[in-house]
Amino acid sequence: MADVTASMVRDLRDKTDAPMMECKKALVEAEGDLAKAEELLRVRLGNKASRAAGRTAAEGVVAVHVVPDAKTGAIVEVNCETDFVAKTEDFQKFTASLAELVAKRNPADLAALGALPLGVATVEETRKALVGRIGENMSVRRFARIEARGRLSQYVHGGAKIGVLVDISGGDDQLGRDLAMHIAASKPLGLSRDDVPEELVKKERDIAAAKAAESGKPAEIVGKMVEGSVQKFLREVTLLGQIFVKDPAGKQTVEALLKARGASVAHFVLYVVGEGIEKKGNGQRA
Repeated sequence: MADVTASMVRDLRDKTDAPMMECKKALVEAEGDLAKAEELLRVRLGNKASRAAGRTAAEGVVAVHVVPDAKTGAIVEVNCETDFVAKTEDFQKFTASLAELVAKRNPADLAALGALPLGVATVEETRKALVGRIGENMSVRRFARIEARGRLSQYVHGGAKIGVLVDISGGDDQLGRDLAMHIAASKPLGLSRDDVPEELVKKERDIAAAKAAESGKPAEIVGKMVEGSVQKFLREVTLLGQIFVKDPAGKQTVEALLKARGASVAHFVLYVVGEGIEKKGNGQRA
């Protein structure tokens, strides 16, 4: 059996980023052949990734990357099983690197992102290797890339649990950041009425109709009550209709603020980690 030295283990560790003991075991099995040991590790780490794939990953982080001219940016959500792993440097660096990669390379979808090179391996190979090291399932859940009409402002909140990209024209950089913070806090469903899914509007209308019907008032009044409830709902869930969170009087809408500042918003993206993912064992959604 070939002697396995500490320097050999370090070399393999540097190439694969696998745990030291795993590197030593692979080198012993490969009788000191570095290339063969690397292959063994890739198989083992890949197998670990496969075994972890069935476990729910509803924790994680959001990363945002905006290029220096603020014209192009990307936002990415990567999930894992525990908040402990989400806070680790390796996990956060991986997520940040994906946001930068999406901004620069503009992949068409998650499969295309997974095939892009990231260092000496692809994104998917790097993900599997990271799963093998940390022992938790990890998934690249979603990403969005914006080419701004104006300029991009960003905000990441709550330990990278909420991320926002907003395309704003006019105003100044502080206004852009304030709007991104508002979106993170108020979580609008869309920019305006046109962006709210029709099924949600119908659901709200049905609920309002059922409540109004119990009032015993004439049909004409009931109809106005229903319409008033629906319009109130739309103001509350659209960015332009919401009351700006930093308005001390609590009266100015975002739409009025933008108009007063000679600004407009073309688009925004809001990611909340784990949103909509059903957590096994309790039947709840994150």
